[in-house]
Amino acid sequence: MSAAPTSLGLVMLDLDGKSLTREDRQRLLHPLTGGVILFSRNYESPRQVAELTAEIHALRDPRLLIAVDHEGGRVQRFREGFTLLPPMRALGEVWDQHPQRARHLANAVGYVLAAELRACGMDLSFTPVLDLDFGSSAVIGNRAFHGDPHAVCELAVALVEGLRQGGMAAVGKHFPGHGFVAADSHTDVPVDNRSYGEIEQTDLIPFQHLIRHGLSAVMPAHVIYPKVDSKPAGYSSVWLAQVLRGQMRFQGVIFSDDLCMEGARVGGSIIERGQAALDAGCDMVLVCNNPLAADELLAGLDRRPSPMSLARLARLHGRAQAPTLTALKETEAYTRAGHAIAGVGFSSGELPLAGTPQVGERG
Repeated sequence: MSAAPTSLGLVMLDLDGKSLTREDRQRLLHPLTGGVILFSRNYESPRQVAELTAEIHALRDPRLLIAVDHEGGRVQRFREGFTLLPPMRALGEVWDQHPQRARHLANAVGYVLAAELRACGMDLSFTPVLDLDFGSSAVIGNRAFHGDPHAVCELAVALVEGLRQGGMAAVGKHFPGHGFVAADSHTDVPVDNRSYGEIEQTDLIPFQHLIRHGLSAVMPAHVIYPKVDSKPAGYSSVWLAQVLRGQMRFQGVIFSDDLCMEGARVGGSIIERGQAALDAGCDMVLVCNNPLAADELLAGLDRRPSPMSLARLARLHGRAQAPTLTALKETEAYTRAGHAIAGVGFSSGELPLAGTPQVGERG
């Protein structure tokens, strides 16, 4: 058996089940692999997922990043044994009546979200959603805090501070904004025909505000904005290099969204998609729900991370020495935050039935 790689790679992969298979280990030990994203199918209990993350982290040094889509509401991958978190729109609804209470709740949600995930070995969650709720996107919908950029800025800053208190970095998505278009990039190729000026005066405001507050990572949308560039944002050096890195001075990690989503297929083969995302400015690319595509990318992508990308990625590892979930639940901070958010924001039909697809499932 060859020695484990001594640096992180550029690709984040998923797993088939609740424990590592021989094929999983081979993929995770590939030099191009840099991270793992977990889904509901990988979760049975806090103890099981903690053992799984410990096994993944033990494979390599530096440790692979372990991520999850765990926003609250419809997009919460781990439920049994975890606090059920409200959709972000619920915080926006509180904001309309009591802004200070909404900030407090957002901070509590961020803390509980991060602390529970860190207790089970996760490094980061792909949250918060910074898209504006224009009322037209079902896939974003109540995942967005609000339609008012100012409200989104205030609530997102409070949530990100809660994530930090829980030991976790934040990933703002879906740059430069997915909330205006009706089409779902999981199943379609959305096109947003607004001008750059219109987007700058609305959707970009929360991203710019969070960047000023030290946002650690960004995930671009698989959406085409033809008045700015003919390519989806995730493949666009205009959006990622000129706007995000240049004008907005973002210094953190750029993750692609899943390259197997329908909105990403315009980039060609999986190798061409991976190359296009990295060429545009992504530091790490995601390949989910398609093991054959993952193997093809690992075999065919001729690329190594830059020293700058490695430095950015290293800062995303979760804060060391997180307490166990049992120990966490005995702390005053956790108890206080849990009481604050208990019962907030779940409308009829909000929780999906077991076994049904959740909004935001990649691919």
